[in-house]
Amino acid sequence: MLTIGDFARASRLSAKALRRYDELGLLPPARVDPFTGYRHYAVEQLERARLIAWLRGIDMPLAEVGRVCALYASDAAAAARAIRGYWARVESRTAARRDLAASLVDRLKGHTEMTDEMTGETTGETTDRATGETTSGTTSGTTTSPAFALRTAVRLDRGLVRAAQQDAAHAGPHLLAVADGYGPEGERAALAAVGALEAVPPPAPSARAGDVLNALEDAVRTADDAVSGLAESGTTLTAAVWTGGRLALAHVGDSRAYLLRDGTLVRLTRDHTVVQALVDAGELDPAEAADRPDRALLLKALDGGDVPPEPELGVHETRPGDRYLLCTDGLSAVAPAEDIRRALAAGVGPDDAAGALVALARDLGGPDNVACVVADVVPA
Repeated sequence: MLTIGDFARASRLSAKALRRYDELGLLPPARVDPFTGYRHYAVEQLERARLIAWLRGIDMPLAEVGRVCALYASDAAAAARAIRGYWARVESRTAARRDLAASLVDRLKGHTEMTDEMTGETTGETTDRATGETTSGTTSGTTTSPAFALRTAVRLDRGLVRAAQQDAAHAGPHLLAVADGYGPEGERAALAAVGALEAVPPPAPSARAGDVLNALEDAVRTADDAVSGLAESGTTLTAAVWTGGRLALAHVGDSRAYLLRDGTLVRLTRDHTVVQALVDAGELDPAEAADRPDRALLLKALDGGDVPPEPELGVHETRPGDRYLLCTDGLSAVAPAEDIRRALAAGVGPDDAAGALVALARDLGGPDNVACVVADVVPA
C-alpha cells in the first residue's frame, strides 16, 4: 500500500487532486484508516491514476473521464475510440474558432470599398415575372458607398431514393437558409429550425457586424429549442443574413455554404463531422473522406439537447458578381466540387443554376434529399 503522498508522486497527481477524485468516485483509495482518515492506495491503481492524469492533460471534462475509465476497465479498444471521438470534437471546435478568428482579423483590417454604411435607405423585394427570381436589397437617396441587392432562387428535391422530404430551405429579402433533418421527425425539425431563423429581423442600415452575428447566434439557440422534444431527431442548419454589403453566416452540421467569385469556388463552411475532424487533425486524407461509411456522423447538430451547439460564425464582404450557394449534403456529398463550380459558373440566372444543381444530384443517383439556395450579388 502507498500513502497518498507516495501515490501522488508516483501518479503525477497532487494530493488535492486525489482527494477530489475520491469525492467524485473516479479514484477511491484502496483503504481509508478508520481512525486517522488517511488514504492509502494500491500499486495496481497507478495505471488508472495515470490514465486520469493523461485525460485531464487533454482537458477532458471529469464526467467524460469517468466514462472513459469505466470503458477501459472492460474494453480498452472502446476507451480508445471514446478518446478519439472526444479529440475529434475538440479539433472541430478549434477549427470553427480558427475560422472565426480569421474572419475577425479580415474584418478589423479596416473598411473596404464595399461597406454597407448608408443613409436614408428603404428595403424592398421585387420579383422577375419571367424567371420567378427574387431580388432584395436597399435603395437610397443618399449613400456613402454603393448599394447592392441579392437575386435568389431556392430548390427542394426529394431525390430518387428517399421516401420523404426532410430538407427545408428559405430565400427571403435578408435571409438565406438550408436545413437537413434526420430521424423520424426530421422534416419537422428542419422546418422548425428554418422557421426560427425567419424570425431574425432585417438588419438596420447602421447595424454592426457583431450585432448581426449576435442576432444570428441567438436565432440558432431558438432554432435548437424549436426542435426539442422531437424523439431521436434533429437537423443541420446553414444560414446567412444579408446586410446590403456583407453576408453574416451561421453554420451547424454538414450542410454547406460556397462562394463563386471570378470563376473560383470557395467553401465557406467546415463540416461538423467526425470525418472532417479527422481530416483537420491530419489523421485522414481528404481524398479518402468521401468514401468513408461514417462520413455523415455529425459532431454538431440542432437536436434540442441540454447544451445548444456553438454555431460556426463569420462575416463575408461581398462584391457585385459574387454568387453564393447554400446546400444540404444531398448535393455536396455526391457531386464533386468541380461539377458544382461548373453548374454555378454556367452563365445562367439563379433559378436555372439551382435547377442544374438538382439535376446534377439526380444524375449521380439522387440518394438523398436536396435543398439549395443560389444568391447573386447585383447592383441595386
